[in-house]
Amino acid sequence: MEMKKRISLELRNRSPAEVRELVVDSCRSADGEVEGVTEEFSALEVLSMVNVGLGSLAKLPALPKLRKLEVSDNSISGGLDALAEKCPNLSYLNLSGNHIKELSSLQPLNLKNLKSLDLYSCGVTAADGYRDAVFRLLPQVVYLDGFDPDDNEVPESNDEDDEAGPPGDEDEDEDEEEGSEVGLSYLMKEGIQDEEDDGDYVEEEEDDEEEEEDGEDDDAPAQGEKRKRDADDEGDDDDDE
Repeated sequence: MEMKKRISLELRNRSPAEVRELVVDSCRSADGEVEGVTEEFSALEVLSMVNVGLGSLAKLPALPKLRKLEVSDNSISGGLDALAEKCPNLSYLNLSGNHIKELSSLQPLNLKNLKSLDLYSCGVTAADGYRDAVFRLLPQVVYLDGFDPDDNEVPESNDEDDEAGPPGDEDEDEDEEEGSEVGLSYLMKEGIQDEEDDGDYVEEEEDDEEEEEDGEDDDAPAQGEKRKRDADDEGDDDDDE
């Protein structure tokens, strides 16, 4: 697929000004130049054109917000002046697998924000003292081919911070969890109290039943005595007759 056609597909439901990341890897350039990318991509921050047949970046438009540019596995040998002029905020540049053979070709990359530069498989990497020479030529670069001057590897970007949400969300979540725990504890306590109250009520009913039984037992002798007195009175009446 050609670069222009791929970009047209990317823009089916949005305008160029809304695009922040554009990937056209392996989409061939018709003439070895940047195609389809215009200054209308004013918000573009990430552009990837890996293995598209680029021989030059001369036609790269002004992209003031571009931070990351991937152009590895192309045929670029020089002409990097356009990057300093058109991409002043560029912080990461991957030129691996291109035809850059001379250190002087890198001189235009003296961009103040450029922190990471990859030149894997470029002819320039075979030069004696290549790494030290690049760090001297471009002192603002912190990582060359993934390592700093002390051979410390570039740390992996932490995308989880972006997914975590704005500051304060975590504290709010913790508060909600604590509130839920307190609510659950309260409900459990309420349930236990209700069970105890039910137990007291049952005990009270049992006590009332026992008292009624005791009352009936107390009445029984009295009723017996009454019947005995009635029988005695009837006997006395018979004697009088």
